[in-house]
Amino acid sequence: MDSSVAAAEIEAIAASDDLSGLAVSLKSGDRAFVTAEKLRLSCKCAHCLRARIDQRFPKAFPGIAIVGLGQMGYGFNIAFSDGHARGIYPLEYIASLLEP
Repeated sequence: MDSSVAAAEIEAIAASDDLSGLAVSLKSGDRAFVTAEKLRLSCKCAHCLRARIDQRFPKAFPGIAIVGLGQMGYGFNIAFSDGHARGIYPLEYIASLLEP
């Protein structure tokens, strides 16, 4: 699978069975994955951006899990096991984070 995926190629997104990330089905029939830790580290909400500016943002989130996934039309609101649920991840952003 090509390492770059366009949002329009995404057919379905769901939390993985073990909640360790997002399982993404593509229209081509391929599947891709992005870990919960990568998503949490990539959050662009105002709270996380401020924590980065103040150099308080963690360098890792070992063992983090996805505990909620809300469809927002253009993307998803993801809730994590550390209590963070502020980030909205547009489909284009999710596509840019995918691993084959």
